[in-house]
Amino acid sequence: MSTELKVLRRADWDTWYAGLMRAFGGVAESEQERALWNDLTEFERSIGAWDGDLCVGTAGAFSFRMSVPGGAFVPVAGVTMVSVAATHRRRGVLTSMMRRQLDDVRALGEPLAALTASEPAIYGRFGYGIASRQLSAEIDTSRVTLSVPAGTDAVRLRYAPVQEVAEQCEALYVRSIGSRPGMPARTPGWERLPLLDPPEERDGASPMQCVVAERDGGIVGYARFHTKPEWDTSGPKGSVVLRHIDALDPAASAALWRFLFGIDLTSALHVRNRPIDDPWQYLVSDIRRCLVRVRDVLHVRLVDIGAALGARAYRTPVDVVFGVEDAFCPWNSGRWRLTGDTGGASCVRTDEAPDLELSVRELGAAYLGGTPLTALAGAGLVRELRPGALASASLAFGSEHAPWLPHGF
Repeated sequence: MSTELKVLRRADWDTWYAGLMRAFGGVAESEQERALWNDLTEFERSIGAWDGDLCVGTAGAFSFRMSVPGGAFVPVAGVTMVSVAATHRRRGVLTSMMRRQLDDVRALGEPLAALTASEPAIYGRFGYGIASRQLSAEIDTSRVTLSVPAGTDAVRLRYAPVQEVAEQCEALYVRSIGSRPGMPARTPGWERLPLLDPPEERDGASPMQCVVAERDGGIVGYARFHTKPEWDTSGPKGSVVLRHIDALDPAASAALWRFLFGIDLTSALHVRNRPIDDPWQYLVSDIRRCLVRVRDVLHVRLVDIGAALGARAYRTPVDVVFGVEDAFCPWNSGRWRLTGDTGGASCVRTDEAPDLELSVRELGAAYLGGTPLTALAGAGLVRELRPGALASASLAFGSEHAPWLPHGF
């Protein structure tokens, strides 16, 4: 049997999406979520692998701009909805889709591709490196307390209908994205994603609630969450499930976290997908009882090394020649000289001897400043050829704040 790659037609979306859902376990999504993904699908950037009338593979991309160190926003292909039917594994279907997709990304002039991986072992062979991580926590709020900064008591909190304050909350998100690498600038329609709240996915919890933090009559923060009641013979032991939290300053942030810790009839706070340097960790009385975990999130692939490295800024002056290996996108292979500082950078081809040797995967991992080149060298993945080049480049690639992807795509 042979397969043929085709650009997705609107008339084929139901068949294409059904194949994707089957590959991810076959459990139907809510109509609310399904309708959103249908609206957001960029059909011209979506492909299907067809075996006759059967759709046996899917892949798509969203057109984003993503924040990078220095505060710039760089065009990125948000790779998404990748699947291969179990009946057609190990036949080159995924490789053919990745090949087609990266060629298309290059033709569009996007220097980066990025994805979240259902299985992180899959995408390294296509040049993707783990560039950001997320924090989760299970906090015992019956035993953990918070020490809050000055000004916290001056922040006013109030419940607000989720939809009523959605526009103001989205404005806070827009203000925050330039300060932390890895955050996508949401295009129209994407503001609906964090508001999804299908009843069948609450697992016994309440509808999504929202509390806003106010100062001088304006909203300076918000938290969206669910409460899940539970009782035993000793009394209430409910939990709070945090969906989103954002604030403009430490006092507003602390006021919201203190509120979440203190909701009546609850003794646990479930935190999902927060930055690994989230400040609340430094306010708690006992971090061990917060059961903090870290996992990979955003995998980044440099499609055009020169454009990608030249699009971000660097914490310290850098002048380094990389010897890069890129078997899947051979146009990237060779030597590249990167020069730059906090004001910007340039990355061009060169015949000079390399200072560091690595693969494009390691450049992707280091790109957002969350994975030190020194750590990759310690794993044997970066080779230093000029003494001092590794430490200098690793410091320059760092970011003031840990990169973070606030939602999937």
